[in-house]
Amino acid sequence: MVNEYIRYRIPAEMRTAFQSDYEKAVEYLRASPVCLGYELSQCEEEPDSFVLRISWQSTADHMGKFRGSAEFQGFLPLIRPYMPQIEEMRHYALTELRWNRS
Repeated sequence: MVNEYIRYRIPAEMRTAFQSDYEKAVEYLRASPVCLGYELSQCEEEPDSFVLRISWQSTADHMGKFRGSAEFQGFLPLIRPYMPQIEEMRHYALTELRWNRS
């Protein structure tokens, strides 16, 4: 598993549309067999800052299988208007250092 992190800077006048469009776009992530999950977080100290985490089976599956899929063809038009607001988009592999309270 690999996590893709996408950091956005979304101005106030775009926030409602951004969240609404992502609510539609995630349906395509859910339909993809190579997507394992996602979450969108908004910064409390800087409300313009959002981080989207998408978990993929692998970077290769994301870049090859998802981006070559019908799901991507539905996903892309919904998120394309926000691509100029991306500050970072990278894949991160998990390390052994982690803990969760159950």
